[in-house]
Amino acid sequence: MRIVLFVVFSVTVFSACFLGMKDKNPFKRYGLYEGTDLGLTYTPDSSTFRVWVPEAETVYMNFYDQSEGGESYVVEPMNPRENGLWELTMPGDLLAKFYTFQIFREGGWLPEVPDPYAKAVGVNGKRAMVIDLAQTNPEGWENDQRPPLDNFTDIIIYELHVRDLSTHPSSGIEHKGKFLGLTEMGTTNPAGQATGLDHIKSLGVTHVHLLPSFDYLSVDESRLDEPQFNWGYDPQNYNVPEGSYSTDPADGRVRIQEFKTLIQTLHDNGLRVIMDVVYNHTGATETSNFNCLAPGYYYRLNRDGTFSDASACGNEVASEREMVRKFMLESLKYWVEEYHIDGFRFDLMGIHDIETMNQISSTLHEIDPTIFIYGEGWTAGDSPLLEPYRALKKHTKQLEGIAAFSDDMRDGVKGHVFTHDARAFISGQEGLEESVKFGVVAATDHPQLDYEKVNYSNAAWANEPSQCINYASCHDNHTLWDRLLISAPDATEAQRIKMHKLANTIILTSQGVPFLHAGVELLRHKQKVENSYNSPDSINQINWNWKTEHEDVFEYYQGLIAMRKAHPAFRMPTTALVQEHLEFLGSPSTNTLAYHIKDNANGDSWKDIIVLFNGNLEAREFEIPGGDWQVIIKDGQIDQEGMGLHKGSKASVSGNSALLLIQE
Repeated sequence: MRIVLFVVFSVTVFSACFLGMKDKNPFKRYGLYEGTDLGLTYTPDSSTFRVWVPEAETVYMNFYDQSEGGESYVVEPMNPRENGLWELTMPGDLLAKFYTFQIFREGGWLPEVPDPYAKAVGVNGKRAMVIDLAQTNPEGWENDQRPPLDNFTDIIIYELHVRDLSTHPSSGIEHKGKFLGLTEMGTTNPAGQATGLDHIKSLGVTHVHLLPSFDYLSVDESRLDEPQFNWGYDPQNYNVPEGSYSTDPADGRVRIQEFKTLIQTLHDNGLRVIMDVVYNHTGATETSNFNCLAPGYYYRLNRDGTFSDASACGNEVASEREMVRKFMLESLKYWVEEYHIDGFRFDLMGIHDIETMNQISSTLHEIDPTIFIYGEGWTAGDSPLLEPYRALKKHTKQLEGIAAFSDDMRDGVKGHVFTHDARAFISGQEGLEESVKFGVVAATDHPQLDYEKVNYSNAAWANEPSQCINYASCHDNHTLWDRLLISAPDATEAQRIKMHKLANTIILTSQGVPFLHAGVELLRHKQKVENSYNSPDSINQINWNWKTEHEDVFEYYQGLIAMRKAHPAFRMPTTALVQEHLEFLGSPSTNTLAYHIKDNANGDSWKDIIVLFNGNLEAREFEIPGGDWQVIIKDGQIDQEGMGLHKGSKASVSGNSALLLIQE
């Protein structure tokens, strides 16, 4: 009988969720609620709930004593107001109670869901929780300060999944897979080398980019004693931290306090925090929180009323609609003001419209002009939103204070991302020199670039260097080491290590904003698994024994980062400065690149810098300006103080490596 009832209920819900979606413009009559008080307003004397539910006949609230299971102890009808607003004030202190909303519309009841504006939820995010946010602040939260940041080009990003940092036994971290794992100090691997936060701090990066840390759908928080893993690109509750990363998912206050503790700890250690946000689609579609309060409204629809799917995840959010744009703006403001988040990476930013992204930038930069915003300038499929209105990479010049990832540089350095065995500049493939040069000048206008030869772009797409994210690898696709194992199978391990070092030498000496995949400094691999979004910890975790095995690689990356931070010539903030001070030199052959940063660029103490890249397997001899040059990088070694003098106007660069020379 229960099975039959469930099937009947599911069919009813499915049908109800699609009601009204086949009109050409079924939402033209919906009102815009302009107030900023949607969600819960709590006091010890009463709690007021406001939710935007257009076109509902009835809206009920259900109140519970616990986060899952059990019957509701009170069911109350809400009161309709203007422009789709429904409101209910409940007397008394409801602290720690749970609640849901349920609407009746055109003959059908939709499922109970939390309000999209919910700030706290219980286990698995099915019920919202009444909380006093002031009670979730860790000690000293009122004194929390963002680490200083002068220019966006000073940023060095480290992309990290919360679980990956700590789950391996070698991490020495107690709170494995938790927000608190990233707050532990003094942790070491079996060889006594720093792991976790101490490792990241010593590496020298400026920003930790956390893969989705909001409440997502795919991990069952009631079964955390069982192995589960997901990247988290399946949003459920946008304004709530993920429960599986907390020590108690059933109590909504715990995940909030622990995530704030993480942010506070990173700030105290000189690191800013970037959230990976996924407003372009939701994890569920028909039964999402959005769709069960305003069926169809939050999503773009095809002409036949079905969900469009530019995300390749079943749906795409309609950012251009007034209440969707309002939700995104208020959600992002909330993360900045309540959690002190320092920046946002937008998943599939090309699905969003340009106007919404520019309003986001304006709103957040009014709060703090140092908040960094960037995203993927592409979609995963076609969209009803016309291409001229999409926040695509090629439209970056229309975006204000927003950066985009350079797949031009990525694939120029290591090879076409979806052609797994394709070689590229670092592994001896000729013809990609101009794509790498394009990355060196951070996708800006430069008189020495032949844009017709750039792999994916026929013109500069960045107004300023700060709008270009240069990278060789990230959580998506193969790690850099796995890619080299696949694309250069005939190379020796020593040769692949040289290629690996060369890849991020290019990234960290180029203009723009460099981006590193966590563990790349340890030759991280995922056993050649390309799309590890739900692979087990054994595939995704960072094995801290790699630090012992590849200590020289870690120290090289550490040295590269220290050099970039010490020398502003590598992080010029304007296109005009890059055009004035960066000059490409002649190259001796294909798959080589040379440039000169001259005249104390950006106030650098180094007067002249020569950077030479050789992606060939064999050595190449370059023509350089004559004189005495101090050697800083050579044969996969780096020393800012110098490794001896180089004299003359010729310089030999060994295979798959870089040579960097300076004059003070």
